[in-house]
Amino acid sequence: MKNLSNLPGWRTNRKIVVIESDDWGTIRMSSKEAFNSLLKKGYPVDQCPYNKHDALESNQDLEMLFDVLNSVKGNDGNPVILTANNIVANPDFEKIKKSNFNEYHFEPFTETLKHYPEHDRVMDLYREGINNKLIMPQFHGREHLNVTLWMKALQRKSEDEMLAFDLGIFSSKVAQKYGYQNEYMDTFDFKKLKELEFQEKAIIEGLKLFKHIWNFDSESFIAPCYIWHSQLEKVLKENGVKYIQGLINQFEPREGDSWSYSKKYHYQGQKNSLGQRYLIRNAFFEPTINPRFDWESDCLKRIDLAFKFRKPAIVSSHRLNYMGYLNPKNRSENLLKLKSLLTKIKKYWPEVEFLSSNQLGGLMNQ
Repeated sequence: MKNLSNLPGWRTNRKIVVIESDDWGTIRMSSKEAFNSLLKKGYPVDQCPYNKHDALESNQDLEMLFDVLNSVKGNDGNPVILTANNIVANPDFEKIKKSNFNEYHFEPFTETLKHYPEHDRVMDLYREGINNKLIMPQFHGREHLNVTLWMKALQRKSEDEMLAFDLGIFSSKVAQKYGYQNEYMDTFDFKKLKELEFQEKAIIEGLKLFKHIWNFDSESFIAPCYIWHSQLEKVLKENGVKYIQGLINQFEPREGDSWSYSKKYHYQGQKNSLGQRYLIRNAFFEPTINPRFDWESDCLKRIDLAFKFRKPAIVSSHRLNYMGYLNPKNRSENLLKLKSLLTKIKKYWPEVEFLSSNQLGGLMNQ
């Protein structure tokens, strides 16, 4: 299957590595106190690595990550660059509560940062990282939240969701009681096709907010949970998105009462009818998801396979792997693993180039 996934599509003789990292800017677990409170009440938050380790990125999270990225240089002399797929907004809990849960409100993630105690220099660090070619934000969504579904739960005063709400979070392992596995994280999932209108509006507002925050347009997009309807690609295109990040399969929601999807197959550099290209992840480095798995060896094998088929290696590595705001050990251990991986990439392929997703897409379009 690994061989087959690398057969079709765009090719190059260059050794290119892209690291795509999702979830930057979104809230997850709001604090260690919130985690312990939910755990004490019997919620299995300790069984979910995201709820256990992931939180809004802090000053030290970025500083330590940048040190590792800057420690390895590509053949062109540039350091490793991380494509930080950015959620630009989070729920405004105070305004939602003031509306008696009748209205949804959001705030830019730059405002959310002000509510956290170790996050006052995050935006300055981001700008420094961009200037030093260490990080490149791209669009992941307005929120990492299925707003429609979450608001319905709040409006019916569901006890579990209300408890999480009071702790400043929306994903707390509670939704699995209803046979719904995605914990409200699946932004572009739906049960009724008419919800696409809301999703299109959220994309337009999100991309506008992205440009306001970063002072440039996002050329690429990755759908949360790899779930989106192809109809959304048109509004993405109309608002400047040229490249769609993802896996070999796109999960397209089907209208109905159950959670079901059509699988759409994509290959590296494939163009859709609008001229947008799909960028397909073909390697993975997610040590927090399963600490017992040898992610380094597996990732190196997948990179080697991609290069043998003259393909770029696009590595998926989510934000939670490098977050230490809740658990510093998670950050320190995984940054050591990341540095080892990057050092070996440089050793095995001295001619390697590290590109961001939009840079790779631009190369494909040349």
